[in-house]
Amino acid sequence: MKGLLGLLAKSSGRCGRLSGVLGVPSRFEVDDGLWAEVQPLLPVIERRRRYPGRKRLDDRAALNGILFVLHTGVAWRDLPTEFGYGSGVTCWRRLREWQQAGVWERLHQVVLKRLNAAGEIDWSRAAADASHIRALLGGSSPAPHRSTVPARAQSITS
Repeated sequence: MKGLLGLLAKSSGRCGRLSGVLGVPSRFEVDDGLWAEVQPLLPVIERRRRYPGRKRLDDRAALNGILFVLHTGVAWRDLPTEFGYGSGVTCWRRLREWQQAGVWERLHQVVLKRLNAAGEIDWSRAAADASHIRALLGGSSPAPHRSTVPARAQSITS
């Protein structure tokens, strides 16, 4: 996630948009090119017809708030509402929704494909382990494992 976050922060730098209420450009805002790739990956949530409740925060503003919190390390509750990213709780809930919907995994695949097509990934430095590739039933074992204990321990009850 750190590499993906770095790429998002790098490509979103100084998009020229003015951030929320403060009116200053933010380096955490997603630029239009990256947003065009991210937006189709996000689930579409329809408003209820009856009792629609409060209008949902814009997905782009929520993503900017998520990037701000993850990049700066501030607590979710300390996300400044002055930036126009909504509350920290709203951004946290949106992060959770998108994680459950598989948005981050799909975004990771899109970014990898784009970087691979541009030749910017050095695959000779790549490593795969059990956190990336599932080992079915622990793999095959050529022989039973030998015990590393020299002998059985004596019983203390007899």
